[in-house]
This record gives sequence, C-alpha cells and structure tokens, in this order.
Amino acid sequence: MAIVLGPNQYGKAEVRVVAVDRSSPRHTLVDLNVSSSLRGDFAAAHTAGDNAHVLTTDAQKNTVFAFARDGVGSPEAFGLRLARHFAGSYDWITGARVAVESYGWKRITVAGAEHDHAFRKSGAEVRTAVVTVDGDRAHVLAGLADLVVLKTTGSEFWGFPRDRYTTLAETRDRILATAVTARWRYTADDLDLDAMPFDEMFAGVRDALLETFASTHSLALQQSLYAMGEAVLEQFPGIAEIRMSMPNRHHFLQDLSAYGLENTPEGGAVVYHADDRPYGLIEGAVLRDDVPPAEIAWQGTPGFC
Repeated sequence: MAIVLGPNQYGKAEVRVVAVDRSSPRHTLVDLNVSSSLRGDFAAAHTAGDNAHVLTTDAQKNTVFAFARDGVGSPEAFGLRLARHFAGSYDWITGARVAVESYGWKRITVAGAEHDHAFRKSGAEVRTAVVTVDGDRAHVLAGLADLVVLKTTGSEFWGFPRDRYTTLAETRDRILATAVTARWRYTADDLDLDAMPFDEMFAGVRDALLETFASTHSLALQQSLYAMGEAVLEQFPGIAEIRMSMPNRHHFLQDLSAYGLENTPEGGAVVYHADDRPYGLIEGAVLRDDVPPAEIAWQGTPGFC
C-alpha cells in the first residue's frame, strides 16, 4: 500500500478591494471580496517542501489589486480576466478558480437628486461570480446571495403526512419568506463569454426570480423554487442550470387570547412572531436535460450555493 497526495489547490482568500472611478465628477464605486485558487503540479511543495512551483498567495493578492487598477467591470468579467491570467502564468498551473462577491452601494439622495460621490450600503444582498479556467475551457457561475423576499398571502402548506411527532397545523393562507441564494451556469464557450452582457443578464435573472416568487401561488416553498428556476431557464437560453438554496423564514400567528384579543384579519392587523431558527432549508437544482454537466465549474462551491 502506498500513501499518495490527492486533489489539492491553494490560493488567497477574501482580498477586499474597493475601486473608485474618479475620471468624472460623478464617481462610481465597486466593492469586492475576491478569492483565488490555483490547481496544477504542486506535489513537491506538499511532499518535499519544494516551493519552485508555488506562485505565492501574496502575488495572487497583489495581482487582484493591479487588475482592479485597470477597471473592474462586471464581477464575471473581472473573474475571467484573473482566472485566465493565473492559469496561463506558468506551465505547471493547469487551472484557476476565482470567486468574487460584489457588495452593492446606492447613491445618497440630497434635495431630490442623487449625490455624485456619497453612497449608502444597499442591504444584505450580495452579487456573486465564480470563474473556473481548466485548460482551454472557462466556466462561469453567476449568482446572488441573501436576496430576502416575503409575500403576505398567496402561500399554503397542507397535505403532508402526519406521524406521532407532527404538530404543525395545515394552513391555506400563510406568510412565505425566504432569503434566496442562487447560482446559475452559463452554457457559452470562451468566445461567447467574452461578449456576454453579464450585467444585463444578472439583472434579468434577478427580475425573473423576483417576479416568479411574487406571482406563483405557492403550495410549498419547493414549488416556488422550481417555478423560479424554470422561469430563468425559459427566459435565458444561455443558462444551462440554476441551483438554489432557500431557507424558510417562518412566521407564526401570535396567540393573543391571553389579552382577550382575536388575531384575525377582521378589526386590525394580523400579528406574527418571526422565528430565525430552526428553519426549513429548501435546496435544489433546475437544469436542461440536453446540456452536458460541468462539475468542474462547481468544484469548491459548497452545497447547492
């Protein structure tokens, strides 16, 4: 029996980059968190402490800052530039993975007009991109995290099996709330990726997710997840698959009977208590059955999202 080195990678995690374009009086701001990982012939570093093939993580960090100086563009395009650079740096580097989180900022409104250089954080939602270059192939996963949505009606949950441990009551009308994390994989080859309107595609997918969540009369959060994924694939032929993770942010009717009050729509507001944990976690993938899988694109991306 022999002991051998298995799959491995290394890189620089969570390089925080803020790039401000001051080329005009109206500034633009990009706020990123970038992580890089390299794959290739690094066996000697592990087995013999030989660093001849190790592009330092410090160099990877500095490359992120240097590339940002030339402009960032979309997170997907920035990830493509970095991943292709790293994968082509040395013969012994065969692949690279670059993950980008983009944090949104909105302009502060002053006297009814958006300010040229003052911003506010736009909330918890994060735009994501994961680019993997493997040989001469590039794979792009776009996505978003913590898109919090809620509908006050149009959701039911009933017909589930009951056993001795089941206490949940069936309902024909409930609040449905979740924080959507989604990643979708583009089917385009490298040449198409270079021309891909990533910002427009991201906005379109986000709108499709939101509109479908709002308009679907949901009998289960699983049904909403599938409908949202189906809408994305129907509207965007360049997307091969979408994977989603959606925690069920439960809202339960508060018992007000101790105060002599009925908690019904008649006569006032319906009052709920929101439980942040434990929560149901609904995850799934919606995909085209005629598009080949690309598991290398998902390697290093935990779980569904």
